[in-house]
Amino acid sequence: MNDVLGDKRAIALLVGPALLVYSLVMVVPILWSTGYTLFEGSVIRGFTFHGLGNFRTLADDGVLWDALVFTVKYAVVTTLLQVALGYLLAVAYVFWFRRSSGIVRTLLFFPVILPTVAVGLLFQRVFESAPSTGPVNAVLDAVGVGAVDWFGSPTQAFVVIVAMDLWRSMGFYAVLLYAGLLDIPQDVLESASLDGARGLGMLRHIILPLSLPVLLSSVIFSINGTLKVFDSVLALTNGGPGQATTPLTLYMYQTSFTYGDYGYGSTIALTLSALCLLVTVFVFRSSRRDLKE
Repeated sequence: MNDVLGDKRAIALLVGPALLVYSLVMVVPILWSTGYTLFEGSVIRGFTFHGLGNFRTLADDGVLWDALVFTVKYAVVTTLLQVALGYLLAVAYVFWFRRSSGIVRTLLFFPVILPTVAVGLLFQRVFESAPSTGPVNAVLDAVGVGAVDWFGSPTQAFVVIVAMDLWRSMGFYAVLLYAGLLDIPQDVLESASLDGARGLGMLRHIILPLSLPVLLSSVIFSINGTLKVFDSVLALTNGGPGQATTPLTLYMYQTSFTYGDYGYGSTIALTLSALCLLVTVFVFRSSRRDLKE
């Protein structure tokens, strides 16, 4: 094995095909898209060199800043709720649902495999107010609150989007964190129990610190996914009402393929990529600092 790993030709033969495929699938499109930021136009209209004009437009685009604010707000709220609910479910799997945790995990994981469009249509019906009344508004009418136009207000539409993505994803994060909790040595928990650790004290001082690495991995995974939210918003609200629930991904799609401006759409994509990179670096540096302490 050492002879093989010490041979540069053998390394190139083993790694080369995978590196070539990765470059063609990932690196080349990224460089191609970055090159588009210096041009304006589309394949149909043709391209003209625009220099840094797209970046100047970016700075003065009010719709983009609104999309950026929505994207960051959605990512922060959804990530916190996804990881928190997933962690609570994982703790429940380990300590309360030991005998039936397999059945519970399966039921809660089931929404993860459903198509996003189907889930979006389902939630449209559940929160529908017109022309027919959905189950949520029927309950509100029954208790005297009155029906709510969930998709007519930016705040209420935001709540529905977050609720839908939580319902779809918390089972996934519960399973992910459950695997991390299973790695905690049982003798450590037994020793802590003999020392008097119980309930929230056990969770706060023993379980949470020992599961911090997988917890931080879940945060990174979640924040990157929520910053790039696209299909769930498209299926549920299509960015409405108005542009109130339009994330950067949907605005990029509309700019590139609806309005035919590939250059500015690529500039928005580059902005989103830079945002994801900055957030990931920040979380990594924070996690390393916490683990050292």
